[in-house]
Amino acid sequence: MPQPRQRSGSPTGVQRVPVRHAAPDDSLRAPGGWPAVDLEEREWTSTLDEGHLDVYQRIRMSRPYKAAVPPVITPLDARLAPETIGLQEQAVSEVIRFDAEMATLPVPMPAILLRTESASSSQIEHLTSNARNIALAELGAGNKEDAELIVADVRAMRAAMDAGDRVDTAAILAIHRCLLAQSDPDVAGQWRREQVWVGSSALSPHDADFVPPHYDRVPELIDDLVTFSRRTDIPVLAHAALLHAQFETIHPFTDGNGRTGRVLVHTVLRARGVTRHTTVPVSAGLLRSPDRYFFALTAYRAGDVDPIVQEMSHAALAAVANGRQLARDVMETREAWRGQITARSDSSAWKLADVLFSQPVINADRAAIELKVSARAARSAIDTLVAADVLTPTSDARRNRVWQAPRVLASIDAFARRAGRRTTGW
Repeated sequence: MPQPRQRSGSPTGVQRVPVRHAAPDDSLRAPGGWPAVDLEEREWTSTLDEGHLDVYQRIRMSRPYKAAVPPVITPLDARLAPETIGLQEQAVSEVIRFDAEMATLPVPMPAILLRTESASSSQIEHLTSNARNIALAELGAGNKEDAELIVADVRAMRAAMDAGDRVDTAAILAIHRCLLAQSDPDVAGQWRREQVWVGSSALSPHDADFVPPHYDRVPELIDDLVTFSRRTDIPVLAHAALLHAQFETIHPFTDGNGRTGRVLVHTVLRARGVTRHTTVPVSAGLLRSPDRYFFALTAYRAGDVDPIVQEMSHAALAAVANGRQLARDVMETREAWRGQITARSDSSAWKLADVLFSQPVINADRAAIELKVSARAARSAIDTLVAADVLTPTSDARRNRVWQAPRVLASIDAFARRAGRRTTGW
């Protein structure tokens, strides 16, 4: 989904035209009673040279534009349809089982799944890369921009886990800072100070498809979101979905809102005890039909909460199925290696083989760090795995050599292909 972006111009912020409601009567509200987003008019001051504008553009930008006014959601009653409640309960049960299953495997599935979730979340924003390039970027040996941005998403996921199980202002800003610290440091970890919007002209927010709230409303709306995150009376996956949809509606940053908001889904799942060991790649489930996901967010803004809860539940179920297949592929690879590696069972080569599941591209320095051995011992372990056809060099260069585990990379890429298969119905 293209994210709202900063444009050429600014709202005045001080001369506010009276609020006009997006839903002036009950006909535009969903049966559950969740309020639709209201609208207010704001004056717009263009910073563009009027000589570059035609008459129509000058007239349009002289008029107020309409920005969203999201409701305060902490006290709201999320009345979901019975089928929505049943679906989310099914999804939660599967996620809990999946989380327990992954914790028992002798390979680092939590690290593998965290990377797949980050890659899938980034792909929703049209940032794509293969497993090899992502692993190279994480090793600091790559030069692909999208891969670097995906690795930033991995860091943001880890930052969220380190911050604990609470959704609060500090955690949200820390996640965003990790996401954009390298690509856009001027705005990383800061609430936006500009108007952003989706669609229509790049010149102004007039007639845009969606205009998030004026930036002076962001701190108060985030405070409400944080308070809403503390509730325990809403079914857990519905709770995560509604928090996510409200965050995307607030759109508190100039960029990175989608990826930050999807990280928060996992924070809620951990806080409510659904996931304890691993990251369920829900974004991979959303990738099966991004259009339905975006439609569900739009429906939420119109006061219909069922679609986003249903979409998140379907995504969780798809993620569990895909994640289990990835786990089977990984375990098959590990079993195949048992017949290929001839080193002693207590050797560094076997330990390095297990490291490759979470870091499928490796160099001697990283191997030494992971194994806590000397560079010479690390190189010996690499040579053993090369001789066993577990590792292959990424190039013929003799300096700064890097090796890859083709079977692991192939399994992760296969996961991504399954996640990216579009569906027309569940």
